[in-house]
Order: sequence, then structure tokens, then C-alpha cells
Amino acid sequence: MSEVRIAAELRNEFGKGAARKIRRGNKVPAVLYGHGTETKHLTLPGHELLLALRTPNVLIRLEGEGVDEIALPKGVQRDPIKGFLEHVDLLLVKRGEKVTVEIPVTVTGDTIGSAIVDQQLVTISVETEATHIPTGVEVDVDGKDAGFVVHASDLNLPSGTTLAGDPEALVLQVIGAPTAELPEGAEGAEGDSAAE
Repeated sequence: MSEVRIAAELRNEFGKGAARKIRRGNKVPAVLYGHGTETKHLTLPGHELLLALRTPNVLIRLEGEGVDEIALPKGVQRDPIKGFLEHVDLLLVKRGEKVTVEIPVTVTGDTIGSAIVDQQLVTISVETEATHIPTGVEVDVDGKDAGFVVHASDLNLPSGTTLAGDPEALVLQVIGAPTAELPEGAEGAEGDSAAE
């Protein structure tokens, strides 16, 4: 799990006007909360934060005057048109603490013949240590044929990670490739017109 260091500044101005002023300086207003601690209002560098948020479940080490914490992004607000970051909610985490996160499910390998993979879940909810969040879980379908099914409980999760969702949830199934069948009676109609 990657950990990104970001310089953080405590802020004491609030409201829309203060937030606009922060954004004009290419920074992002943020809130850090959790563990029953007092909520901290922060200002973070926009570009560095944007790069960090490209990694799912990234751990952010906030460093600055009065701030030295590890956090997980919990809520990200973006401008709906321009896409820039407007505000970020960060959840304070401690080393050794368990958190529930969504990790991606990746399919590897090739099925037999014309069988295809019908993937129902692209992410799965797991409980894991906050500082060791897995980047994802793989499902190998190499050599599998129609009828192969994987439920959440069948996933080979990394050590220290447990399933947080429904163990019976269907992750994927291998199905026969759909065939293009002619509507009933169409073949006979073609044959009749060809005979004329």
C-alpha cells in the first residue's frame, strides 16, 4: 500500500468565501476527523492531492505545523464541470487499526473456446489493516469453461484481509458465448424465396 506525504496547513477561516480564496491559490480545503478527536480543518496543495487520489485507498501522511497524521480519503467533492477538487474529507487512521474499504477485482487468464466472463462485481468490500490495504484481488479464469462460478467467499484474499460483504455475492461466472439464432421460421422463409 502506497503512502503519500502531503504538506498540510491548519486553517481557521471557514465558509464559502474562505474556501474560494483557498481554491484560487491552487489549494484544497479539507477536514480530518476520527477516533473521537477534535475535527481539524486543513488546507492541502491541490496538485499533489489530485495525484495522490489517483491511487485507490491511498494512505495520506499529513505533515505540517500542528499536523502529523495518517488519513484515508473518505469523501471527495469535485467541480461537476471542470473536475477540480473542491473539498476532501479525510478519516484519521492509526497503525494496526482495521478499516473497511473497497478493493478492485481483476480477472486474469483466458477461458476455453468461446466461453466468456460475466463479471458481476468490479470491487469487493474487505476489512484490513489501515496501513496494509491491498491494491486488489485477482481471479484466474485461465482454462475455465462455461459453468465456472466465483462467489465472494471463494476469493483468495491477501493475508490479514477478511471479507466485509456478503460471502454469497456472485463475483463472476463463465458462460457460453451467445449464438446468433435466426427467429423461428426465418430459415424456411429464406429457403422458399430462394426456390422461386
